[in-house]
Amino acid sequence: MALVCSISHEVPEHPVVSPVSNNIFERRLIEKFIAENGVDPITGEVLSEDMLVDVKVSPVVKPRPPTATSIPAILKLLQDEWDACMLHSFTLRQQLQTARQELSHALYQHDAACRVIARLTKEVTAAREALATLKPQAAPGIAPIGSMVPPSQLAEPMEAEEAGMIGMSEEVIQKLQDKAALLTAERKKRGKKVPEDLMPAEEIRSFRVQSSHPGLHSASNPGILALDIQAANTNKVLTGGADRNVVVFNKETEQLETILKGHTKKVTHVIYHPNKDIVFSSSPDSTIRVWAVASGTCAQTIRAHEGAVTGLSLHATGDYMLSCSEDRHWAFSDINVGRVLTKVSDDSIGHALTCAQFHPDGLIFGTGTGDSVIKIWDLKERTNVAN
Repeated sequence: MALVCSISHEVPEHPVVSPVSNNIFERRLIEKFIAENGVDPITGEVLSEDMLVDVKVSPVVKPRPPTATSIPAILKLLQDEWDACMLHSFTLRQQLQTARQELSHALYQHDAACRVIARLTKEVTAAREALATLKPQAAPGIAPIGSMVPPSQLAEPMEAEEAGMIGMSEEVIQKLQDKAALLTAERKKRGKKVPEDLMPAEEIRSFRVQSSHPGLHSASNPGILALDIQAANTNKVLTGGADRNVVVFNKETEQLETILKGHTKKVTHVIYHPNKDIVFSSSPDSTIRVWAVASGTCAQTIRAHEGAVTGLSLHATGDYMLSCSEDRHWAFSDINVGRVLTKVSDDSIGHALTCAQFHPDGLIFGTGTGDSVIKIWDLKERTNVAN
């Protein structure tokens, strides 16, 4: 039942209750009556505005006026609603067009940013490869690889050809002879009897594959072309691939420890230093690289050859490297300073050198040639002593 004002007998917009007579009034009308008379209009008792109590009711929907009940009035209302809908639709279309333009601009900015990032990434990669190809030349008396050297003690990078070969000094020859004498004596002791820990042939025949580790190199240019294992820690495996990368893999944790990048062609030979955490690699790009595994950087770049490097062998001292190349030369280099000590070619060689390997004692070595000849060389005299 709707509330009705006791004065106007209409539904009040703001109904209030008089505590004197308990009747409902329109606030606007009762306030005017109290201002003029000061009493309740029903009972005549004293009443003030502060005594009125508001009544909370739902808002009343007033019926349409009589003028809206005719057909022309209804048509006018429909026309007004149509006009309002069209204006609202026009506003929405404007907002949609503005949003499309803002989105198009944002997408263009995003595309431009991606292009800039891609170009910068490419330039950074090219700069790193160019930096890796530089040969850091050590100053006289510089500490070996792995030691901390202040930048002020480092000389400017210098190519081996520019610096010139320093030759086989007496100190180097004496170092090679001392190492050879020690290794020869140990080898003779071992040669007197068969080692007790030598594995029998029956056990070797029972070898089976324990694990397989694919994915060490790029899937787009697959292929492992060289492999070596560190003697001090046989869990560390070194590989060189057709993707121009050198990878150090830990087979115990089955994790890649580092990926060494710098060669511009495939890596064909790798050697892991038996005692130090450094590795060596060679490639048809005519370079031999000495890598520091801990930092993942190229410590030395030895440019001893003009053709592709086809053979690599580490001397028993761990300080010198033997290499051979398609340019028909073999080279003996100091890995600590990255310099070629001597480089020799035999005029009788009509074919490229295909491989090189030190004798375990280190004073002689052999090279293979493309015409199926094995040439034995004396390292001290740098002469071919047997074929």
